[in-house]
Amino acid sequence: MITEAIAYMEEVKQGSSKALARVISFIENDSGDYVMLLKSLQAKPVPVIGITGPPGAGKSTITDALIGELRKNAKRVAVLCVDPSSPFSKGALLGDRIRMNNWYNDPGVFIRSFASHGSLGGLHPKMIEITELLKSSLFDYILVETVGVGQSEIEIASLADITIVVLVPEAGDDIQAMKAGLMEIADVFVVNKCDRPGAEQFIANLEQMRKHSKEHKEIPVIKTIAIQKKGTGELAAILANNPAVTYKRKLKILTEKVYQLIVQEKIKHINKSELENDIKKALDQETFNMYQFAESYYTK
Repeated sequence: MITEAIAYMEEVKQGSSKALARVISFIENDSGDYVMLLKSLQAKPVPVIGITGPPGAGKSTITDALIGELRKNAKRVAVLCVDPSSPFSKGALLGDRIRMNNWYNDPGVFIRSFASHGSLGGLHPKMIEITELLKSSLFDYILVETVGVGQSEIEIASLADITIVVLVPEAGDDIQAMKAGLMEIADVFVVNKCDRPGAEQFIANLEQMRKHSKEHKEIPVIKTIAIQKKGTGELAAILANNPAVTYKRKLKILTEKVYQLIVQEKIKHINKSELENDIKKALDQETFNMYQFAESYYTK
C-alpha cells in the first residue's frame, strides 16, 4: 500500500525541499505511517557534522560561515538547528536562525529548526530518523547544531561522524569542569572570537589538556572569528579532508542509534498525562515509593 509519506519519497531522492519538509513533519508528528518509509530507505554515506558547545560560543555563526565555505565548492548542505523548548508551549524559543536567512532561497541549502522538547542531550528526539532521511536525498553534508546545554551534550557524539566543539576564550574556568566529556566527544575544537583578550592562553591550556587526555587522539584546534569569516575556511578544509570514519566508530554510532530507536519504541505507549494521574492516585497511599511505582509501571 502506498502511504502518504512514501508517495513523497521519489521527490525526496531528487532533492525536493518541499517533499523533505513534508516528510520531516510526518516524522516529527508521528503521522503518515513514516515508519514504512524509513524501512525502505537506502541511505548514502553522507557525513553528519555535529556542532556543539556552550551557549554564546557562536555556534550559529560558525554554522552560517561553514555553509558559505561548502557552497563555494558547490556542495549541497542540509542544516538541522535544535533550539531550546519553552517548558510551557513545548515550541522552539528561537525559531529559525536569523543569521542563516541568506541561505533560505539557495536551492543547495536545506535548513530546518527544531525544538529540543526538553531533551537534555541538546537534540530533537527524532534526530536519528531525520538525518537518515536526509542521507537518502542529494546532500553532501548534514550539519547538526545543538542547543548548547553544557556537559550533557555528549549525545551528539552518538549521532555525528565528526563532532565540532565550539568554545570561546571566556570559557577558561568552565572547560575544567567539562574537559572529560569534551575530550571524549570532540574531533575538532574551534576557539571562536579569538580576537578577544586571553585567547592565546586559553588555546595553550586547551592544547595542554588535550595532551594529557586519556583519549590520546589528535584533536585539531582551529582559531576563528566567525562573524568576520576568519578561520572558517580552514575548518571547512578539515571536514573536506577528513578520512573515512573508522569501522570501530561506525559500529559504536550505529549501536547507539539502534539502542535509541529501541528505547523510543518501548516508551511510546507511555502518556505523561496518564502517568501524572496514576502518580496522583498512588500518592494518596502513605507507602508510596517512587522506585516501586516505576517498576510496576514499566512491567505492566
